[in-house]
Amino acid sequence: MRLTVRVTPNASKTEIAGRELGVLKVRLAAAPTDGKANEALIRLLADEYDCAPSEVRIVKGHTGRTKIVEVP
Repeated sequence: MRLTVRVTPNASKTEIAGRELGVLKVRLAAAPTDGKANEALIRLLADEYDCAPSEVRIVKGHTGRTKIVEVP
């Protein structure tokens, strides 16, 4: 399954903030440097969809706030 995700890094806590117009809104406590925010996003989605982090893949948008993420 592919999800469109809108990420807000440097938030006070890591959480899924809801959906808006088909886009999953996610707040991440991690900074967007050195891929830390992407790692936090992968861990959060793996927990949410009950799969291993290695199965979650960012398909598009590695450096942007809007990402396409593939989850099994």
